[in-house]
Parts: sequence; structure tokens; C-alpha cells
Amino acid sequence: MDRIARETAEDAWEVEALFDLAFAPGREALSSYRLREGVAPVAELCLVARDAGGTLGGAIRYWPVRAGGRRALLLGPVAVHPTRQGEGLGGALIRESLDAAGRLGWARVLLVGDAPYYGRFGFAPLAAVEMPPPTNPARVLGLSLVPGAWDGIAGPVTRAA
Repeated sequence: MDRIARETAEDAWEVEALFDLAFAPGREALSSYRLREGVAPVAELCLVARDAGGTLGGAIRYWPVRAGGRRALLLGPVAVHPTRQGEGLGGALIRESLDAAGRLGWARVLLVGDAPYYGRFGFAPLAAVEMPPPTNPARVLGLSLVPGAWDGIAGPVTRAA
């Protein structure tokens, strides 16, 4: 059984190595990384999953952003070690972190990702929300943690102040 806990400073190097392993080289050139530059992640929502022996199996991070001028969370990256994929670890990290985000008073979450995968957690396309280019608009997805939180929100996603 894996233990999910807040990421600590001691976890950071392992988490970065996992993200490097899970994503293509040059991941930091993606538009979502430009939104993270110079902005601290939401520490209470950055989680790691470790097995009984302490081996890192997965990690998730969140960042504050503005979407159409409104406060939102940017989910990502989330990664599971290749040897642990298919076990539901990514889903567990997503569900636990989204529950925590709601408890902390966040109303909306967005991400750039695969609609069939993230749709099972309630994410749906955000046609009126624009991530910085180059981002495929069909991959911009949102979830309301409070009913109607995305209603009427349109415009660019920008860095949090």
C-alpha cells in the first residue's frame, strides 16, 4: 500500500527526476512552465506517493494562475513511475489532491491534458479559456470544485501575481 503525503524539500530532487523520466526532454519549454516561472507551487497540494519501502512511485504538483482574470489552480505535472503505471496511483494522487484543493477553498482547476483520461475525474474542455501558445485548445480542460466555478470565464491564462 502506498502512502500519499505532502512533498517536502527532501523529495524535490526525486520528484524532478521522476518528471524528467516521465516526460519528453525539453518539458520545461512547454507553455505551462512559463506560467510557473517565478511562482511558488501550492505546497499544500503537491503530493508524493511512496511504497512501504520508501520508493517514490508518483508525484503531483499544482500552481496558482489566473484564468480570464480569475483565480485558478493549474494541475501539473503529475507523473507515475513507468514500473508503477496501471496501478491507479495517478488517479489516487489526483483524487486526493482535488479533495484537498476543495477543502482549501479553491473553486476551479485547469490543466493541459488528455480529455479521455482526465474526463473520469470530471474535467471537461474549456473552449473559452486560452493557454499560452503553443497549446492545443482541445487539451485545455477544467474542473469546477464549486458548482458553476467556470461559468462565464473566458480569456487568457496568465501567471499569478
